Amino acid sequence: MRAIAVVGPTAAGKSDLGVELARRFGGEVINADAMQLYRGMDIGTAKLSVPERRGVPHHQLDVLDVTETASVAAYQRQTRELMERLIAAGVVPVLVGGSGLYVQAVLDELEFPGTDPVIRSRLEEELAALGPEPLHARLATLDPIAATAILPSNGRRVVRALEVIELTGRPFSATMPKRGEARYGTVQIGVDRDVADLDARVDLRVQLMFEAGLVDEVRALEALGLRDGLTASRALGYQQVLAHLDGVHDVETAAAETARATRRFVRRQRSWFRRDQRITWFDGARPDLAEAVGAIL
Repeated sequence: MRAIAVVGPTAAGKSDLGVELARRFGGEVINADAMQLYRGMDIGTAKLSVPERRGVPHHQLDVLDVTETASVAAYQRQTRELMERLIAAGVVPVLVGGSGLYVQAVLDELEFPGTDPVIRSRLEEELAALGPEPLHARLATLDPIAATAILPSNGRRVVRALEVIELTGRPFSATMPKRGEARYGTVQIGVDRDVADLDARVDLRVQLMFEAGLVDEVRALEALGLRDGLTASRALGYQQVLAHLDGVHDVETAAAETARATRRFVRRQRSWFRRDQRITWFDGARPDLAEAVGAIL
């Protein structure tokens, strides 16, 4: 075992397990939660405090300002370099988080071709004038595999596929995710819970976030440019509090909307990770979780 990934839905218990596994196997934790990349977004992302990290070094936390846009491609490059350095030093990287695309970008073959504003603008003008179907028909001619994977109604994805084909001279399908053996021989551990239990944990977590000062945290980040951040401003909890500060609804409604949106997000996370048959799943509610996971590792 050279590396470990701990994945699964929000509030299942990944963070604490990641710390425990790092302590047991001489590892260091690498964050794979897109919103925990941001400095100052602590309460609303349930970021572990320094004492909760129990002396285990954590990487990819607090590396972006809220005005910056998170980039999966940049995260992939940085995290792969970090994992290779840790492995070379005899340290076990423990990748922990629920942002499925970020985990996949590190462990699987996933390319991120660049973009060309001129090509993109021309294709978007065509999309606006003609609708997505003619562009999808063109894609079917150029790259039948990609056309099969992309719905004809998904104009944004069709435009991106045509842009990549024109920019690289290669089929868009050549850049689509390929799952084989996980990079670095990573053992993937999934943590999940009964649906009702997880919903209750989400509701309690959101309640505690608001009691811990989430509104004040958002107000402070607003002064640092949170509203200008294309990624950070849309984070769960933060967008609901911003709406509250705008007078759209009261703080109780902001909390209720945050909990509701988080429960929906949990279901999308579960669907994403359950498709990956390489993940070994554990019930986050079991009292011997760390021992059970440790046994298979």
